[in-house]
Amino acid sequence: MSDSLYLSLWFPRFGPEDMLARTRCVLEQFPASSQHPGITQVEAHGIAWNEAVVFEDRFKPGLPPAQAFELVREFAQPDHGFIFEAWWDLWAPSGEADPENPEAHWIDQPMAVTFLVNGTDFHDGAHEDEGHVRVDFGLDSSFLYEEEQYTPDLEARVRVNVAKLIAFTLAVEKNCKPASRLLWSESEETLVQKLIARLQKVQ
Repeated sequence: MSDSLYLSLWFPRFGPEDMLARTRCVLEQFPASSQHPGITQVEAHGIAWNEAVVFEDRFKPGLPPAQAFELVREFAQPDHGFIFEAWWDLWAPSGEADPENPEAHWIDQPMAVTFLVNGTDFHDGAHEDEGHVRVDFGLDSSFLYEEEQYTPDLEARVRVNVAKLIAFTLAVEKNCKPASRLLWSESEETLVQKLIARLQKVQ
């Protein structure tokens, strides 16, 4: 069963002067989609996620991160939270598999990734559990494709997707200097455990 996959990041400092700078650093490590580049959605919330939105806009084409962040700079306060939407390209199956032409079954598809930013006084201290910045990658199926029949071509595509995820995580750790990070899903089983189980089933 697919689960939502997240990367939670905690930073040594996350005051008003740090919120957007730290988040911008994370977004600058993100391998943006060549088909849908830039930030395509920006939201700012006051007090809690279930309170009224104080700023919201969508962009097509997407905005460069620096421009998107300027739109909400006035809301960079401890009791505010932000949402930024960006896209990356991952291999995904399309149509029926053709044994004669396995590569035709795969497309490099743009997929949305959401970056949630929690101020230190926002949403009852949500940052303590969720992170100052939480990256929502969507379902972990993009890194497993458990419903697909195992083939060497599937393994190759999954490896590319997983490598992109790992490279992004390592780049954030190296360049943005979080105090701690956690890649996690809603189930108790980690992505690594699922990958191992997936491979063991077909060997």
